[in-house]
Amino acid sequence: MLQRSHKRGVMMEILGFPVDSAGRCKHYHGKNDIVSIKFKCCNSYYPCYKCHDASTDHERQIWVKEEFNEKAILCGNCFHELTINEYIQNQKCSNCNAPFNPNCANHYSKYFEM
Repeated sequence: MLQRSHKRGVMMEILGFPVDSAGRCKHYHGKNDIVSIKFKCCNSYYPCYKCHDASTDHERQIWVKEEFNEKAILCGNCFHELTINEYIQNQKCSNCNAPFNPNCANHYSKYFEM
């Protein structure tokens, strides 16, 4: 499934199983679950690793520490792209200050070299 999100003139595609335009998905859909992650292996945004794994036929690749300045995080509130460092260090959007789910840190190793 594909969710095309359009906000403030920005068009972004969130693949997988999103349930709303903020990138919440069938796996994680709480109030602060508004982050989508660009997967290194396919250069595409998915709401979570479960959506990626169920939607693709390739193995997930994680971002290594030397790549943490890459823009690979999408805020579902304002569609600002954040670097991995901004995301890990702030737990909120650097553009609109929307808070992100702090429990996502439990899954960082699925996306990032920790």
